[in-house]
Amino acid sequence: MLLPHGAVIALIDGARFELYRNAGTEAAPELAALDAPRLDSRNHSGGSHRSSTGNHADSLVREDAHALAAADWLNSKVLDHTIKDLVLIAPPRTLGELRKHVHKLTAQVIGKEIAKDLVGRPVAEVVAALREVH
Repeated sequence: MLLPHGAVIALIDGARFELYRNAGTEAAPELAALDAPRLDSRNHSGGSHRSSTGNHADSLVREDAHALAAADWLNSKVLDHTIKDLVLIAPPRTLGELRKHVHKLTAQVIGKEIAKDLVGRPVAEVVAALREVH
């Protein structure tokens, strides 16, 4: 597995955001938890899902707004050079929403993307998923 020392691993789902940094080596990663930022999803409309189907549509809007807020935060950290290597791990739908909103410079520092919901899972599971991706 090639996971550079210092790489940031962002685990994002429709409501939660976890961050880790590789404190180990490329070959033997050790993920250290970082404080996740408090995102303000209220400032992001996610307005592409207007529907009269009620709660499901509202849930999608909230999830999309959360993904947009996470992408904005990641973009800011890449643009201020705080993040130089990034791994995105998110469920397929959330990952697709993130891709729509990452800045082109953020896209350039993404070394891996994993389409799985690993938020809240043990670090060992995250490392195992990283090893599976070549």
